[in-house]
Amino acid sequence: MRERIYVCHTFYNVYITLLKEFALGEAGAQGQADIALSTISSDLSPLKERLEASGIFGQVFLLDEKKDSEFPELAKYKQSYNNILRHLYNRIVYTKKLARREEPYMTIDFRQYRDVYVYCDSDPIGYYLNYKHIYYHALEDGLDCLKYLDGAHYDNRGHFRLKAFLSSLNIIFIQNGYGKYCLDMEINDLSCLRHTCPKYKVVPRKPLELALTREQKQRILRIFMEDADDFVKELGEKAQGDCILFLTQPHPQSVKAREQICHDIIRDYCQGAHVMIKPHPRDLIDYGTLRPDCTVIRGKFPVEILNFLEGIHFQKVISIATTALDTIDFAEEKINLGDTFWDQYEDPENHNWRTV
Repeated sequence: MRERIYVCHTFYNVYITLLKEFALGEAGAQGQADIALSTISSDLSPLKERLEASGIFGQVFLLDEKKDSEFPELAKYKQSYNNILRHLYNRIVYTKKLARREEPYMTIDFRQYRDVYVYCDSDPIGYYLNYKHIYYHALEDGLDCLKYLDGAHYDNRGHFRLKAFLSSLNIIFIQNGYGKYCLDMEINDLSCLRHTCPKYKVVPRKPLELALTREQKQRILRIFMEDADDFVKELGEKAQGDCILFLTQPHPQSVKAREQICHDIIRDYCQGAHVMIKPHPRDLIDYGTLRPDCTVIRGKFPVEILNFLEGIHFQKVISIATTALDTIDFAEEKINLGDTFWDQYEDPENHNWRTV
């Protein structure tokens, strides 16, 4: 039996997994754990070869989870009804049918592991593990992300206690610690959350980063950057003096709205400074064409690893609702505009998640 496997959905998930493995000392980072890179929301496949070469994990899998939109016959079970009994009946059917549809794509035998760790169990992997009665540990998807979007409560507005009870019996499924087969859920900080759950387990992430050795930091850099040395040289030359870093996000869904947000932030917050733009991995706008006066940071990696690069410094880092901002050490000022900033660009109902 293998020791453990991590199911990752984002580059940040992979980063935290590396921190957790290094924190285990002799018991970790020696090939005793496996890692699965889900392709459902981000293209993590470029990491596969580098993770294999690192020797940190025994096996590196690509997990071909499918969005429920791949199964059009399930759409009718997601419709909202004022009748709670009809709604719950549809939830019960949807929970089972989605897991069954995913089964051919779950090519990993999760029963062979003592511990299964899952980021973002709201994705089909959560439904599948509960359907198969496989116990697992959930992990916070982004730093303090439940502070910005508590998906369990937001997705289950109305009769939450009843739905949570049914989830505890594995009749329906609710993510983030409310599923029957979820053993616990690791979060960074309980104090910032509006709701709590008995299965929450506080595991602060900053101490994991601070405990890294110089050699471990270099190993992480090599995983996320094939040309780390050239990147440091180029970035170090530009990130001097009055230089501001703007972190984009894949919200709003409208490309035109995101382009306007970029123009407005540079106009209102970056006067007189050179601007560097780091696109979110799921933000596919060509910012080099949109803003040729700015420097676009190429490559997909979690912004946290810029902490490991010596000589990189910014006057400001600006984001809208980026969970990573609190972890950044390479800027004099950090500006998080907040999700209400999006109100002027789209219907607040699309992003006003704190109302539950």
